[in-house]
Amino acid sequence: MIDKGRKSCRTRRPGTPLRGHENGNGAPAGEPHDHAIGRSRGGLTTKIHLAADGDCRPLAFVLTTGQADDAPAFTDVMARLRVPRRRGRPRTRPDIVLADKAYSSRAIREHLRKRGIRAVIPIRADQRGHRLRRGRHGGRPPAFDRDAYKQRNTVERCSNRLKQWRGIATRYEKTAIIYLAGLHIAGIFLWSAR
Repeated sequence: MIDKGRKSCRTRRPGTPLRGHENGNGAPAGEPHDHAIGRSRGGLTTKIHLAADGDCRPLAFVLTTGQADDAPAFTDVMARLRVPRRRGRPRTRPDIVLADKAYSSRAIREHLRKRGIRAVIPIRADQRGHRLRRGRHGGRPPAFDRDAYKQRNTVERCSNRLKQWRGIATRYEKTAIIYLAGLHIAGIFLWSAR
């Protein structure tokens, strides 16, 4: 087998890793095989899924490819969530989750209900239509608090503050691990600015 990752062509046994790398594809351990870079309308992009507090400070990050849906990354973001306290361990369960229509699914609402977290997520038009078509068997729509939902802009403002750093806005790094480290450093600056 010819190793195409190096300039000099040498043979190696299949399944044996190259020297200096933890796995055979040349990526460091913990690095996704696609480096969290994927195709979207704008070209090669990375999608940042994040949770922010009420003061527009980031709490958790997850990176996916540009064409990936938002909903599958929700549980990963919630698993990384740590709400700091003055004393003791950080909280892993917020009081309320404000999310846009991309996160309006039965699985996400059930996940939040099991953990005792109040969800303020608007219903998509197609979900409303399916429920109305079913008539009285469609069930009751989930509760939606319009006043609380007005605070959802904090995550958008947090994202805009993070993108003030050129390296985050343009993603020059090849590996997702380095890009995620840059996000954490920018988050530290946002936390220390207050």
